[in-house]
Amino acid sequence: MFIVAPDQITGELLKSALSRGRKHFSVETSTGTSQEVIRQLDHYKAHVALISEQLQDGPEAGIKVLHKIRDSHRTPTIMLLQYSKPESVVNAFRGGARGIFHRHHSLKALSKCIQMVHKGQIWANTEDVEHILTALISTKPLQFSNADGMPLLTRREEDVARLVADGLKNREIAHKLNVQEHSVRNYLYRIFEKLGVSTRVELVLYAYSQRNRGN
Repeated sequence: MFIVAPDQITGELLKSALSRGRKHFSVETSTGTSQEVIRQLDHYKAHVALISEQLQDGPEAGIKVLHKIRDSHRTPTIMLLQYSKPESVVNAFRGGARGIFHRHHSLKALSKCIQMVHKGQIWANTEDVEHILTALISTKPLQFSNADGMPLLTRREEDVARLVADGLKNREIAHKLNVQEHSVRNYLYRIFEKLGVSTRVELVLYAYSQRNRGN
């Protein structure tokens, strides 16, 4: 576990809390400006990184570290936010974060967040997902295609995926498309398999990345 904190005290508090009684966590910390932290990244080989949005060179400096980890290190990353602000949540996921954690949440929840992200899952609470959905609605139409522009989904699967991205539940999707609810579940199973995702949240994040791919 690699923690990037805004100051030494915060870093040590998080390290102590995560290390205490949890033998499966080996924790290292780094503090300073985003550039100082980036220069230190090669010294750490962590399974998961926890990056504070605010560092010594600004309230959003942690995003620079997040981008560097995404581009060069491929380490699953959790963004530590002070508040669930729409812009911060969207920027974190756009920058490659696999999870969002807020300072006012419990350390017990943080341990679970780290474990889930380490397993390859997405961690986001309901409010964070709402921010992502709002951003999706205001962006350009969704296209599910590969790098060559070839469609990955059938037309009906695309309809289901778009409605999931719009926040509709299975029953609402079934009503809107005039199909049985079990058919929607079958469509979702195939969509997840084709896109390499496993949850509705991951599908929403995939959809968001597609909408921003051409921006």
